Amino acid sequence: MKILHVITSLETGGAETLVVNLLPRFRALGHEVGVVVFKNGRTPLMERLERECPDCKIYQLGSSFYNPRYIFQLIRIMRKYDVVHTHNSAPQLFAAMANIFCHKKLVTTEHSTNNRKREKGGLLRLMDKWMYRRYDTVICISEIAENKLREYLSLTPNPGLTPTPSPRGEGNMLLPNDNICTINNGVDVDGIHKAAPIEELKTDKFVTVMVAGFREAKDQDTVVKALSLLPQDQYEVWLVGVGRRQEIVKSLAESLKVQDSVKFLGLRTDVPNILKTADVVVMSTHYEGLSLSNIEGMAAGKPFVASDVEGIHEVTEGYGLLFPHEDAAALAGIIQQLHDDQAFYNQTARRCYERARQFDISEMVRRYNEVYER
Repeated sequence: MKILHVITSLETGGAETLVVNLLPRFRALGHEVGVVVFKNGRTPLMERLERECPDCKIYQLGSSFYNPRYIFQLIRIMRKYDVVHTHNSAPQLFAAMANIFCHKKLVTTEHSTNNRKREKGGLLRLMDKWMYRRYDTVICISEIAENKLREYLSLTPNPGLTPTPSPRGEGNMLLPNDNICTINNGVDVDGIHKAAPIEELKTDKFVTVMVAGFREAKDQDTVVKALSLLPQDQYEVWLVGVGRRQEIVKSLAESLKVQDSVKFLGLRTDVPNILKTADVVVMSTHYEGLSLSNIEGMAAGKPFVASDVEGIHEVTEGYGLLFPHEDAAALAGIIQQLHDDQAFYNQTARRCYERARQFDISEMVRRYNEVYER
């Protein structure tokens, strides 16, 4: 089978990491694979994909995330494949429009519980309803993400999920055969757990690391604020990723006079090694689907601490530790307790690793492949 993934870029992020994790595994199953990247540019994730899956065809379309010209380029490329699998808003829409002329099987993955289009509603919501009807299968990365999508589209709730009434009182809009399902994100649990720490990054300080793009959905600000409430000679924060909010967070660190204790590590392909080097993994966020950084942090055998928001709450509760959204003092208190109480630290780390094993990538690959075969 010929499988094409379409995504905005191969920079940092959960969707980007998912694609790079999946493609070599589908190639190993005997499929021919390719990926369309809207925004040109070599990145560590792209270089990793080239190393791990040299037979994967990479199509780079332009210099921006959004350009209607990509629709015509997609028509030409999509005709070479059997299944087209999209990620992120622009690829979802542009591939659906291109498929009017290609008639390929379309699959998409919903990576979050919210986005700017859903918040604005109106015409954008009508456009989304048209778009999702074009897809043979819509995969959500968590049950809460599926529930939120069904609410947004005024779909009949999944019987296995807690129904959320539509505030707009509209009737149900069914996709063909109601083809929405949940396949939880997965990671290479054993590979991450066995990764070696990075010697040159080691420090005497107690390190909290966050792996996420500097985007509106993420909340690195609260992590920096929490650090400012802790003794600077004992604690340090590492922020892995890039994005348009990076300079804002740097300015915040300077204004709080903690810039010497905040390391911006940029784009990295050695994230498992970084996780093994740090002491605590945190995900401070405004909303989430199912964070790969969440599962990766747990797989590293480190305590995982996260904002108590939908999407991340369901995976973390009872295993990792949750703090109220944007509550820097609460986050600082948790980090300090993990530093001061070794028994509490070990107990939390053990629970997190046990939870991560439930999200091994092999199960995700099996279920994705079932979708393609069907």
